Amino acid sequence: MDLVIARPEGLYCPPGDFYIDPWRPVERSVITHGHGDHARWGNARYLAAAPGEGILRSRLGQDIDLQTLPYGATLDHHGVKLSFHPAGHVLGSAQVRLEYRGEVWVASGDYKVEADGTCAPFEPVRCHTFITESTFGLPIYRWRPQAEIFAGIDDWWRQNQAEGRASVLFAYSFGKAQRILHGIDDRIGPILVHGAVEPLNRVYREGGIRIPETHYAGDFKKSDPLLRQALVLAPPSAAGSTWMRRFGEYSDGFASGWMMLRGTRRRRGVDRGFVLSDHADWPGLLWAIEQTGAERVMVTHGSVNVLVRYLREQGLDAQGFTTEYGDEDDSDDLPGADQPGADLPGANQPGADPEPREEGP
Repeated sequence: MDLVIARPEGLYCPPGDFYIDPWRPVERSVITHGHGDHARWGNARYLAAAPGEGILRSRLGQDIDLQTLPYGATLDHHGVKLSFHPAGHVLGSAQVRLEYRGEVWVASGDYKVEADGTCAPFEPVRCHTFITESTFGLPIYRWRPQAEIFAGIDDWWRQNQAEGRASVLFAYSFGKAQRILHGIDDRIGPILVHGAVEPLNRVYREGGIRIPETHYAGDFKKSDPLLRQALVLAPPSAAGSTWMRRFGEYSDGFASGWMMLRGTRRRRGVDRGFVLSDHADWPGLLWAIEQTGAERVMVTHGSVNVLVRYLREQGLDAQGFTTEYGDEDDSDDLPGADQPGADLPGANQPGADPEPREEGP
């Protein structure tokens, strides 16, 4: 019996009778991390790695039925031994190791292999079958060292300051924004953030991650000279909205692995693209798969066919899993995301009334 199979609700473990990152409400869910395409509201019970508790309660509600395990600790459920291991993706992200009758499977969720200081670094886990993402599963995707990207952001910020304009950097509110804040030189000037970012900054700080002082951008008026010295972090959903008017003349940038593609930069219409991803690139995917020692690989969301074909050429038993996961966090575009507290309990639940908006989408 396969330890994990695809069902309409999500990835299901038959002997354990639970789902991993289900996309429809289920009785028992095991969650790899808090991004909106993996951790959805409405499940009766949640199980996750302990470092992710603050994120999940912030996004899904303080009163969710959530049980947590430290990395490496084991839970026996219906004969299935389950444990979480660092995935290096975002705070609290984990790979799920399942052992049953001598067979070991690992569901990786999303992961990256370059340590960044904002979450526990990726740890390879030996297994017979490995379920891997393939968001950037093409040979063209090869990331530069992150220190070079942060230095580029710093230089862009300084140049904009010298020209008297704000620096508005679009980045996903959970994970990417905090990674940028952790990596840049915060001595350059003030840092302002969108209302969807600050609640998550607080969770990271409470988790012991160094995040520099930030200010809510909505508290500043267009006439404030501080704006012309500031770096502003906002989710992609803020681009082109009336929320941006407060910054007057500004330069904008976008931080994403997709910025490697010229067509994406053109479509985004930003001044600068910074190639920074919280997912593994092509060499990272191949390295992670090799480190598991798995003879069988199940590939999900992304360039599935390309990675499957390559792995088969290397002699592995590889096949694709059809899932409903996205390439990044999809919760930045939720109603009311431009307000302080947008990520507080209940704000992202279906039917929840968003806070009144100051302006724009």
